[in-house]
Amino acid sequence: MTDIAVLVNLRARRGSEGVGGLVQRFLPRARVALTRSLDEARHWISDQLRPNPPSLLLAGGGDGTITGLLNELRAAGVALPAIGVLPMGTGNAWARVTGAPKPSVALKQIAAMKNDLPPLRPFSLVRVDGKVAPFAGTGWDAEMIQDFKDQLAASGPLRSQQAGLRGYLTAMFTRTVPRHMFGGGNPRVSVYNMGDAALTVDAKGHVVPVPNSEKGALLYEGPAGVAGAATTPEWGFGFKAFPFAQKVPHRLSVRVYGAGVLEATRNMFKLWRGEHPLPHMNDWFVQKLRMDFDREVPFQMGGDVIGLRRSVEFDLAEESVQLVDWHKLSRMVKA
Repeated sequence: MTDIAVLVNLRARRGSEGVGGLVQRFLPRARVALTRSLDEARHWISDQLRPNPPSLLLAGGGDGTITGLLNELRAAGVALPAIGVLPMGTGNAWARVTGAPKPSVALKQIAAMKNDLPPLRPFSLVRVDGKVAPFAGTGWDAEMIQDFKDQLAASGPLRSQQAGLRGYLTAMFTRTVPRHMFGGGNPRVSVYNMGDAALTVDAKGHVVPVPNSEKGALLYEGPAGVAGAATTPEWGFGFKAFPFAQKVPHRLSVRVYGAGVLEATRNMFKLWRGEHPLPHMNDWFVQKLRMDFDREVPFQMGGDVIGLRRSVEFDLAEESVQLVDWHKLSRMVKA
């Protein structure tokens, strides 16, 4: 029998106690937590999940919620269960990639599986400073996230109008882009391979080896508008920031985009669609990598800014996570 647990982040953009009622309706035996803070989630994991780990954990929230949940499970020593992402956040990268429907449909589909696990899709994880995430990096993306949150905090009664994609684009064009236009420009980065020889993609998208890319080799030195690593193609909102993620198993997809902010703005839709090749875009597939910057830069993991860094090491976590493949599940059941 499938032992199901459900966590809903009530502080997520679409978080609602009403989801708890839907869980009771469709999955009456599930263990449910409606949380408003990481501490509440941590206590629930310790009290409810560590003694009796579920075989399926449904998580309602955005990418930050899912990333935080994964790290709390690891910290508590709970083996990662299969996870079904319910799209209740802002960007919802993993939810989009796996084809998650709205929560009411998702819960009905899970209930239709009765005692069987739904179809699953494996995802590797990026590890930085002992924490894991589907993507992590620095540059305009991290700045946009912080600008977006600052904008929301200052919106007052207009907060709902500044949420979602509209709010991100507003923050980008009114805060992030002007700051770079009139500021000091992109930081410079030195990128070092720290594992087996690196791979890359040619102009036709074929995987090819990088010459002289053994452990310790300098892969790139120059400006970095965006620099990061991922194991999933999207950053959210359909933005295919890492279109080649999962192209090479057991490797991180790493990108450094060296163009200035004006060129990036002109190419925004090409970047959004993940078009290839693009001038100033650098791609590698690695096991482990270090980036050294010429100044401190904001750094994000899974869509949450976690502070400033001058040097960052990315590597592939030993464990992976099995996510519900909602695309396949939707074809199996009618909800």
